[in-house]
Amino acid sequence: MQVGNARYLKPGDLPDTIAVFPLGGALLLPTGQLPLNIFEPRYLAMFDAALSGNRLIGMVQPALGDQEGGEGHLAPVGCLGRITSFAETGDGRYIVSLTGICRFRLLEEKETHHPFRTFRIAPFIADLSARDEEDAVDRAALLAAFKAYLDANKLEADWESVERASNLTLVNSLAMMSPFGPAEKQALLEAPDLKTRAETLIAITEIVLARVFGDSDTVLQ
Repeated sequence: MQVGNARYLKPGDLPDTIAVFPLGGALLLPTGQLPLNIFEPRYLAMFDAALSGNRLIGMVQPALGDQEGGEGHLAPVGCLGRITSFAETGDGRYIVSLTGICRFRLLEEKETHHPFRTFRIAPFIADLSARDEEDAVDRAALLAAFKAYLDANKLEADWESVERASNLTLVNSLAMMSPFGPAEKQALLEAPDLKTRAETLIAITEIVLARVFGDSDTVLQ
């Protein structure tokens, strides 16, 4: 996988320890791009450290129902991202874009002198070759659910760009931009493969349409 100027092809290309950025409701997936506005001092320090090192950050949500946010328990699975764009605002903030590389499972927390949290991780190596899974995605069903959601909410899309997107880009981009809650986003993150993530995204969309409009079958026709 090529991400920015770096290539990640094998386990040795990935770290076994990573600083993590806990952020509820934020979803990063392989090949996806996540914009971030960094202003807390400890996370400014995290990004300073990443920029002077391997440019890698682990995005992870707080555990569902955890009231302590990033200070308490974290969700077991997150996504490794590389800083692929970076700007200083002049008022003490960073505007950053992370590009997803692969998911990881948190193992144990490491004690460090840094103000941010660092964990040993087990990367999902199969994510580095996820394009092999693209043919298994039901693209027509995914696009039908996407269109139904747009129509129901009177929204528009750049359909030329959608049609040009690969199945990998389409599934992960739609999952990341979806307006669903932390539980649904964690389910999308933890889907075992691209096909299952697409099916999960379709199912969640149908549930939302049925809840709001009463009959998802009618909306999807």
